[in-house]
Amino acid sequence: QVTLVESGGGSVQAGGSLKLSCAASGFIFSSCGMGWYRQAPPKARESVSFISSSAITTYADSVKGRFTISRDNAKNTLYLQLNSLKIEDTAIYYCAASCRSHVYWGQGTQVTVSS
Repeated sequence: QVTLVESGGGSVQAGGSLKLSCAASGFIFSSCGMGWYRQAPPKARESVSFISSSAITTYADSVKGRFTISRDNAKNTLYLQLNSLKIEDTAIYYCAASCRSHVYWGQGTQVTVSS
């Protein structure tokens, strides 16, 4: 059974930092590309960052230079370091695993940034 469990969300003031984690199980973590997405209703879900199985990273323009994605294959865990947070970063953050033709999603963790 594939599970992705996000943690580390919370409430923080603008300019602050958070570190999100995504614990994965039920699949070969090291073989899959992993990504972070976010959704702030009523907006559509958007891609935040992605890290391939070979650790190549990409970022949305809105988070470049502020967020850092990383993975620990020994711990089957994906991370997202969020720095210099802005009010517009408020959203539910989801992790996802892209494994060949399958995509798996976590349940999300709320990040709220206040002024």
